[in-house]
Amino acid sequence: MTYRGRFAPSPTGSLHFGSLVAAVGSWIRARAQNGAWIVRMEDLDPPREVPGAAADILETLAAFGMESDEAVLFQSRRESAYAAAFARLDAAGHVFPCWCSRTDLESIGGIHHACVALPDATRPPAWRLRDDAGDFVVRRVEGWYAYQLAVVVDDAEQGITEVVRGADLLESTPRQIHLQRLLGYPTPEYLHLPLALDADGKKLSKQDRARPVDRDDPLPALRAALTFLGQRVPTASTPTSLLHATARSFDLAALRAASPSAMCTIEQHPQSARRES
Repeated sequence: MTYRGRFAPSPTGSLHFGSLVAAVGSWIRARAQNGAWIVRMEDLDPPREVPGAAADILETLAAFGMESDEAVLFQSRRESAYAAAFARLDAAGHVFPCWCSRTDLESIGGIHHACVALPDATRPPAWRLRDDAGDFVVRRVEGWYAYQLAVVVDDAEQGITEVVRGADLLESTPRQIHLQRLLGYPTPEYLHLPLALDADGKKLSKQDRARPVDRDDPLPALRAALTFLGQRVPTASTPTSLLHATARSFDLAALRAASPSAMCTIEQHPQSARRES
C-alpha cells in the first residue's frame, strides 16, 4: 500500500516551534517512504479560530519547504460526511445525548461513565460515544461535530496509512481506534512525536501565545526541529534541500529514541532546542 501521511493544524494562530516539529516529523516520514504528505485544516471550533490563521499557516509551511501533495482539506466544509458517520453510530445505539458539563464531571474525576446531570429540555445536549475508558463527545452542544469523530472520518476517506503527530494526542489514539472499528474503517499506524515544552514545562501552544517561527529566516528553526527529532542535520542552503537530504537519511530508530514518554523541553527561541535529561 502506498504510504499516505498528513499534517492537521488548527487555525487558532501562527505556526510555532511545537507545531513545526509535528509538520517536519510527518513530512520527513512520508518522504522517506516515498509517500504522499497531505495538509488538513482542523477548523471545527469557530470561537477559537483566528481570522487569516489558515492562510498564514499554509504560507509558513511553504516557506519551510513543505506543501501539501493534494488539495488542502478544510473540516469546516465536511459536515455532511460527519453527519453520515454520526447517523450510523446513532442507528447502532453507540451514542447518547448528555447534558453533563465539565463542572458536573469534576466530582467524579472528570471522566464520564454515567450521566450526573438530568435531561434539560431548555437546552440542547452534547452527544457522547460509549467507551469503557470514559464516554467522549462526538457532537458538541453547539451542534458542531467533535475532533474525535471528524479526524476518524477524514483519515479513512483520505486513505491515511500512518498518523504522525505529537505525544499530547496519545490518549486520543485508542478512542479513535474504537471509532474506526465501530464504523468499519481501517486503522492506520500511529507514531507519536516528542512535545516541545516552554521553560516552565508547559506544552507550547497558540493559546498561550507561543512565539511563531520566522518564515523569513526558516533554516535555524528547521535545523532545530530536525535535531529535536533526533535526526542528523545535513549541510544545506535552502529549506527544501535540507528536508529532502534529511528524508534520504531518515533514521526511524533515532526518531523513536527522541520520543520517550518523558516530554522534551526547549527555550522560547527554537534555535536553543534541548531535551530534558
